[in-house]
Amino acid sequence: MQLLPLAPGRLLQGSPRHLPSCSPALLLLVLGGCVGVFGVAAGTRRPNVVLLLTDDQDEVLGGMTPLKKTKALIGEMGMTFSSAYVPSALCCPSRASILTGKYPHNHHVVNNTLEGNCSSKSWQKIQEPNTFPAILRSMCGYQTFFAGKYLNEYGAPDAGGLEHVPLGWSYWYALEKNSKYYNYTLSINGKARKHGENYSVDYLTDVLANVSLDFLDYKSNFEPFFMMIATPAPHSPWTAAPQYQKAFQNVFAPRNKNFNIHGTNKHWLIRQAKTPMTNSSIQFLDNAFRKRWQTLLSVDDLVEKLVKRLEFTGELNNTYIFYTSDNGYHTGQFSLPIDKRQLYEFDIKVPLLVRGPGIKPNQTSKMLVANIDLGPTILDIAGYDLNKTQMDGMSFLPILRGASNLTWRSDVLVEYQGEGRNVTDPTCPSLSPGVSQCFPDCVCEDAYNNTYACVRTMSALWNLQYCEFDDQEVFVEVYNLTADPDQITNIAKSIDPELLGKMNYRLMMLQSCSGPTCRTPGVFDPRYRFDPRLMFSNHGSVRTRRFSKHLL
Repeated sequence: MQLLPLAPGRLLQGSPRHLPSCSPALLLLVLGGCVGVFGVAAGTRRPNVVLLLTDDQDEVLGGMTPLKKTKALIGEMGMTFSSAYVPSALCCPSRASILTGKYPHNHHVVNNTLEGNCSSKSWQKIQEPNTFPAILRSMCGYQTFFAGKYLNEYGAPDAGGLEHVPLGWSYWYALEKNSKYYNYTLSINGKARKHGENYSVDYLTDVLANVSLDFLDYKSNFEPFFMMIATPAPHSPWTAAPQYQKAFQNVFAPRNKNFNIHGTNKHWLIRQAKTPMTNSSIQFLDNAFRKRWQTLLSVDDLVEKLVKRLEFTGELNNTYIFYTSDNGYHTGQFSLPIDKRQLYEFDIKVPLLVRGPGIKPNQTSKMLVANIDLGPTILDIAGYDLNKTQMDGMSFLPILRGASNLTWRSDVLVEYQGEGRNVTDPTCPSLSPGVSQCFPDCVCEDAYNNTYACVRTMSALWNLQYCEFDDQEVFVEVYNLTADPDQITNIAKSIDPELLGKMNYRLMMLQSCSGPTCRTPGVFDPRYRFDPRLMFSNHGSVRTRRFSKHLL
C-alpha cells in the first residue's frame, strides 16, 4: 500500500512540502530558526525522530520484561531512564502532556471524556496548533507521520469526527477513540477505513507496523521526518496475536510487598478495597497480567521491523528513537485489582529508552524526567529555539549527549482530577457516593474526589513524594521512597512540620506554574528560594483553590 500525504491545503500554512534544492541561506529563512547543533548551517542533515508510545505499560511491575528485542535495539544501543514519570496517570491527560509539553493544568485535559477536554473542539482550537509535531512541520520542515491511538475521544461526532486531522501532520493514520486490536476504524488522512477481525490484515499492532514501513519506503528523501507510532498494547482488551496467545503461561502478577495488602493510612478510596482479595479477583488480575505481556510481543516485533528498515534505508544512524508509555499500571497493589489513575509509583512511572546520534550505548540515567520533556527534547533535536514555546518541560538532549556538570530539576508535578458523579452506585449501596470504575465485588478504582496533586522529588539526599487530596479531609500522603520504595507507610504525621510546610508551598507553586516557572528549583535544590510571588496566577490574583473544577 502506497501512502499518500495530506493534500497541500491540509498542511499548516507556509510549511514546505519538499526542500531538495534550497541553499543553506534560503533553508535558514524557510525553517524559521530550526538550525541548532544539527542544523543546515553546519552542513549536516537534521536528524529524524521516531516516538514509540505504548498504552498502559508499567515500568515498576516488569512491563519491559517481554520486550527483549526492544531493550537490545534501543536500550542497549542508547540510554535507559530509571526515573521517568507522567504528570497524570491516565491516557488522555498524559498524551496531551506529551503533545503540548505542558502539565494538565495548562492544557486543561483532565480525563478521558469530551467534557474533560479530551480531543474536544476547545483542545483542537487552542492546543493542537501549538503541539510539537505542528511546530516540527510548520517551522522546521519535517515530514510528520502519525499512526495509532491519538486521544481517547478522537473521532467523536461532536468534535469533528474522523474527518478532523490535527494541524501539522503530513500523514495521518489515527484510531477512532480507545485502544482495540480488531473491529476498529482508522482515519486515513481524514477518511474512515473499517477493519474486521482477520489477523493477517486487521490486527492493529501489525497494521501500524506495516503502514510505518510503507512510510519509510515512500516518504520524501529531501526532508527529515518525525514518526509517532502509538500502539494499543498492552491496553485492554489484551487481545494477543494468535502466535503469542500461549506465551507466559507460568507468569503471574508480581507478589511484591504492597500486593494484596490493606492501604493503611491512605486516602479513603484506597482504604475501601477489600483485603484480602478474593481468589476470583486474583485469578482475574493474573490472567490480565499475562495477556498484557502477550500483546507486547507484537510491539517487540514492530520495533525490530522498524529498526531493520531504518538500517536498510541508511537512516538509522541519523535517527533518534524514543520508546515510552502514557502511564503505568497496577495489578493487585493495595488490593486494587487492575487500573491506573493512582498517585503511586506503579501508576506514574513509565519506561523510557532512547537511542540516536551522539548517545553512547548501554547507559542508564537516574535524572528525573517527565513526558512533558519529550516535546522540548525533540524540538531541541530539530534545532528549534525553545524560548519561542510555552512548554513547561525541559529538553533532556544534554543528558542524552553526556553533558557534564549539568544543572537539572529535582522535582516534577503529578496531578489528577477524579471521575465520578456525586451519587451512590445502586449496585454498591454501602459505598460512598461518587465512585466509578467499580469491579463486581464493589472495589472501585476511582471517585469524583480522588482528585490530588503531588510533588515527586528526587535529589542527592531525598527521594520523596508529597501529595494532597482535594476532599473534605484535605488528606495528605507523604512517602520516603529510599526507606519505603513500595509506599506502604504514609509518614505525613511524623515528618518534620517545617519540611511539610515547604512541600505544601512548593506544590501550590507548581500547580500555578506555566512555562519557565515550572522549571524553578525545588525544595531540596541548593538554588531554592521561597518566593510567594510564584504562587500568584498569571493574571496577578492569588490562587485560592488548589484544584480547578472548570474547563476552558
